[in-house]
Amino acid sequence: MGNFGGNLQKIKNGKKTYGITPHIPGGFVTPNTLIKIAEVAKKYKGVLKITSGQRILITNLKEEDLPSIWNELGMEPAVKTQNSIKNVEICPANFCKRSKYPTIGLGMKISNDFHGMELPCRTKIAVVGCRNACTSAYSKDIGLIVDMDGKFFITVGGSAGFNPRNADILVKNLSENEAYLLVKIVLEYYNENAQMGEKLGHFIDRITIDKFRNDIIKEKNSKEEKNDN
Repeated sequence: MGNFGGNLQKIKNGKKTYGITPHIPGGFVTPNTLIKIAEVAKKYKGVLKITSGQRILITNLKEEDLPSIWNELGMEPAVKTQNSIKNVEICPANFCKRSKYPTIGLGMKISNDFHGMELPCRTKIAVVGCRNACTSAYSKDIGLIVDMDGKFFITVGGSAGFNPRNADILVKNLSENEAYLLVKIVLEYYNENAQMGEKLGHFIDRITIDKFRNDIIKEKNSKEEKNDN
């Protein structure tokens, strides 16, 4: 763990302070892990910040303390490389009265299988259990959203960053397994065809959403036919 560094946060009077963000899948954290984070932060005079990406930033840290902090936490960093899947945000669907489907299991599977996957550009995924789309699913690169009928639909190309972009609806009326397969296909297609540094939304704009959708659906049908044989 000691090999992981931190992000430079501030330079004041020549003194540098750093921040680290441990990986907390889906934002769900056990009481013991939460206590450990708090104890380590207190020991090294860190400041805790709940981030928009369902994580906990520990900032105001000294560079020389970073290896010891990572060792004591015993956790992985949330982001190891910038051009990768930085986070998979998950709503509390299994515990929410508005949810149309218990999506936490699918969200955790996507996080476990794809978090940290290297891609042409930084990528965020959201998995939500109803059209309220908590976690701002429509502004994520990929969104898995459950419709009123309990079926999934996939959105792609959303961004709330420097160049905001509304997401496109890719495919509707999907089962959980089909939604997972679509995510896998989208990531593979994006990885194989986009330019380095090109956000998914910009890639879609370049090739058009119609071509993107047709190619993705064609690949989905091909994979399903192989699985049936």
